[in-house]
Amino acid sequence: MSQYMLAAYSSDEPREPMTEEQTQRGFAVVQAVEDEMRASGTLIYSGRLLEPARSRVVGRRHGRGSKVTDGPYAETKEFIGGFYIIEASDLDSALRWAIKVSDAIHAAIEVRPFMDVPSR
Repeated sequence: MSQYMLAAYSSDEPREPMTEEQTQRGFAVVQAVEDEMRASGTLIYSGRLLEPARSRVVGRRHGRGSKVTDGPYAETKEFIGGFYIIEASDLDSALRWAIKVSDAIHAAIEVRPFMDVPSR
């Protein structure tokens, strides 16, 4: 089994507000997919992220120590809004889960395998 990150992309583009009923329906659809992942033993962890403006970037300054700056590292309209860490038998299986998540949240999903690290 391999582990994969399913990164859910969001955008800062304005959207039409959802009604409370639409919001609740949307949460129910996502919850159903997450419940299915848990039941199958696929889901390891999931998380939703706050907006990029709340982030901080830590970097090195040419040998002069670290520097912390406000905001995202990359200036872009799209950003990772949340993610799932899953365990799947192969890439095709991970892609099938990504399709289910994408259908549930109506957003693009990037599927990225974790690097296998040899044990010591």
